[in-house]
Amino acid sequence: MKGLVRAALLIVVVIGIGGSLLAYSVVRRGLSTRVAPSLVEERIARAMRRLATPSDLRGKVNPLEAKSEVLSDGLAHFADHCAVCHANDGSGSPMGKSLYPPAPDMRAARTQQLSDGELFAIIENGIRLTGMPAWGNGTPEGEASSWALVHFIRRLPRLPPEDVTRMEALNPKSPDEFREEEEERRFLAGETGAASPVPVPEKRTHHH
Repeated sequence: MKGLVRAALLIVVVIGIGGSLLAYSVVRRGLSTRVAPSLVEERIARAMRRLATPSDLRGKVNPLEAKSEVLSDGLAHFADHCAVCHANDGSGSPMGKSLYPPAPDMRAARTQQLSDGELFAIIENGIRLTGMPAWGNGTPEGEASSWALVHFIRRLPRLPPEDVTRMEALNPKSPDEFREEEEERRFLAGETGAASPVPVPEKRTHHH
């Protein structure tokens, strides 16, 4: 009984010290996302990432085989949903790097050492108080897309340049970006005469 009381007191003390350090960091450094996270904040973020993984998922192995169609689906899904923050190669986009904490380098050991189940849980459930949203929609199709993303994330450290080029064509584009690309294509193709209005394509949709 005394051991439980001591353990509970120790947890309260640790939480109190961590909270105090975090509060001091906020007061001293402000709330700007331009400042690099402190060591305490980094550790809290990593702890939150682990806590975001349900225990029954942590040891789960990817149920999908890494077939070409699965990897292709993961590539397309990453380009359309994830690259805006993580960049096509997983290194982190300017937007992702401005988040607090910044989007991690998906190629680095801290991400690659996570289990399949941990990656799946993060994709499906997101992580509170970070920029990582929950992509899961509770359907088998949505879960299959998340497992395909897990396979693709494993490939990021050795992603070939041709895949990055392929992903650039799949990245979401604003109407102005699409019109600029289409006008450039017409110019290079030698198309002359009055240009008709460039239709803006409908947004691509995926299972999530």
